[in-house]
Amino acid sequence: MDLWFSEAHSPDVKLSIRVDKQLYSGQSEFQRIDVFHSPEFGRFLTLDGYMMLTEKDEFIYHEMITHPAMAVHPHVRDVLVIGAGDGGVIRELCRYDDVEHIDMVEIDPQVVEVCREYLPKTTCSLDDPRVSIHYEDGLKFIRRKVDCYDLIIVDSTDPFGPGEGLFTREFYGNCSKALREDGIMVNQHESPFYDEDAVACQRAHKRIVESFPIAKVYQAHIPTYPSGHWLFGFASKKYHPLRDLDEKRWNERKLPCWYYTTTLHKGAFYIPAYVEELLRHVEAAD
Repeated sequence: MDLWFSEAHSPDVKLSIRVDKQLYSGQSEFQRIDVFHSPEFGRFLTLDGYMMLTEKDEFIYHEMITHPAMAVHPHVRDVLVIGAGDGGVIRELCRYDDVEHIDMVEIDPQVVEVCREYLPKTTCSLDDPRVSIHYEDGLKFIRRKVDCYDLIIVDSTDPFGPGEGLFTREFYGNCSKALREDGIMVNQHESPFYDEDAVACQRAHKRIVESFPIAKVYQAHIPTYPSGHWLFGFASKKYHPLRDLDEKRWNERKLPCWYYTTTLHKGAFYIPAYVEELLRHVEAAD
């Protein structure tokens, strides 16, 4: 008997992946957590039936949400990561020796426990001594922080359920206050392709533009996410993602990546015309 995991990407489109084994299924206080194994993508994690990551393509998401900001900001010491219970963002950050401290705020401890057991490739740096894990609501955590961080990475789930509060004007305003005067915030920005996702993308962009003087969007191709075309937001009080990119400094680190390069960094910020129009409409309304 064939077993398939299917996720609706629109009312008329589904992604289906053949599954040869279900490794875990459980219900936490916040959401349903499942881990499957597939012949094509290896192990993959879903929350409430939505794809979070697969072993085969997670490197794209985690490299692209982490390295562009690190190649722009000249000296990231203190980082706040909101969400990221799978540990992939922490793994990428811990490759930088000059990062001194990382606060990771994850609302659901069961996600971390499950990922530690079934996804060791992404959780491999969670025990780094520079990492402090806080199991609480990221919206409440950040209200208490002022002028604390050089970089904030918002690795949230989609804008409903446990992640809903991480897409509000209040949240992005609090992120701005929690950053130092030259701080950068990066967030996952949804996909612009299907109508429902495009609306969420516009809404997030509008609220970020209201809170930061520099707000740009960049892209990556992630096969298992809706449409495969995924956006990230780059928001800063000071640094421009292209004008302040320091290719020489970043390349001298000699960090091997499978997706990110400083050449790709530049191209990622040149987005398609339809996405420019989507965001221009928001900015004009603002």
